[in-house]
Amino acid sequence: MATVELTESSFADTIKSSPIVLVDFWAAWCGPCRNFAPVYEKASLANVDIVFAKVDTEAEQGLAGRFDISSIPTLVAIRDGVVLYSQAGALPQEGLDNLILAIREVDMDEVRKQISKAGAPKTGD
Repeated sequence: MATVELTESSFADTIKSSPIVLVDFWAAWCGPCRNFAPVYEKASLANVDIVFAKVDTEAEQGLAGRFDISSIPTLVAIRDGVVLYSQAGALPQEGLDNLILAIREVDMDEVRKQISKAGAPKTGD
């Protein structure tokens, strides 16, 4: 699957309907973003079960703000609606491939358990 443009209006539906979504926050004027684009596109073609989305930070400032994007490119990995990774900087192909593998291998039951624990009020304090 090729990359898709993600907007504030399409964000929620995309996250809800896709188990794994990678989001590349970028801008046309950004040299590192342009260099990362072919790496990202190649990974999207090799992993057709994952949604590879791009957010133009100039056009979608609200969405970029929601993720506190202060440097681009920034790659965000979301699985089952949970942000598992958010890091600025362009990854080389091997680094992106390794990240995708790691995201696939995450035990989401354990992640949800940890989220639940973190949100639960502490007792005995």
